[in-house]
Amino acid sequence: MKKLLCKGLGPLLGILLGCLSSMMAYAADFDHADWDALLKKHVVVIQSGFSTQVDYKGFIADKAKLNDYLTRTTAITQAAFDQWSKSAQLAFLINVYNAQTISLVSSGYPVKSIKDLGSLLQSPWKKPFFTLLGEQRSLDDLEHKLIRHDRYAQPRIHFAVNCASIGCPALLAKAFTPELLTQQLDEATRMFLGDRTRNFLAGDTLTLSSIFDWYRGDFERGWDSFKSLPDFLASYHQALGLNEEQVKKLRTGVIKIDFGDYDWNLNSVVLK
Repeated sequence: MKKLLCKGLGPLLGILLGCLSSMMAYAADFDHADWDALLKKHVVVIQSGFSTQVDYKGFIADKAKLNDYLTRTTAITQAAFDQWSKSAQLAFLINVYNAQTISLVSSGYPVKSIKDLGSLLQSPWKKPFFTLLGEQRSLDDLEHKLIRHDRYAQPRIHFAVNCASIGCPALLAKAFTPELLTQQLDEATRMFLGDRTRNFLAGDTLTLSSIFDWYRGDFERGWDSFKSLPDFLASYHQALGLNEEQVKKLRTGVIKIDFGDYDWNLNSVVLK
């Protein structure tokens, strides 16, 4: 159909411009509605939205729908991807990471932890098991080479990608979209920082999730002009429950930062 439309445009320049326009429109039209529907159906919001649990049995029952969505993501070429806006690219990559994580856990369910799906020689995150943008990928490839790429330089992705563990930020019960990406990243960040089981102030010590220890550099490389972790945290002081005086102490080092233990148990729905 696209070839017929392109042939009818006249001169060579018109053909080239028309074909390019058609390709860009096609690339921009990637639809995450199927993934969105699965999340709404199988992700349970708990603790007033600060956390979620995943119904892996439900995802297994809807395996065909999940596979259909992932098959469509693998069909996207690098050339088509490169035509998208940064927001469209990043929303796509985050959704794929979360969907592939669900797929991996579902393939070995039931397990106590996603770590159980690895081996002595290879963690589950380093195991190549899917194709994306024309290459065989692992979850680590997707996160560290693509999502954390300098093109985006977006530290809040750490509250959007989900590692299928209780210690992770909540898996949102909705898909990320280009139009709402900034709002969704902000929402995910505020909800995670507002979780007092993982981020809390006691005296002059601010205990944070280990995520801030592992990826501290991402919060200090200039996104939104933040050059230090305290600066980033100060910008979300309301979510952390810090008053103005505590923010000053945080910036000046009076409040020390510590990192808590990480819970690698599976974030599965708890049966009652």
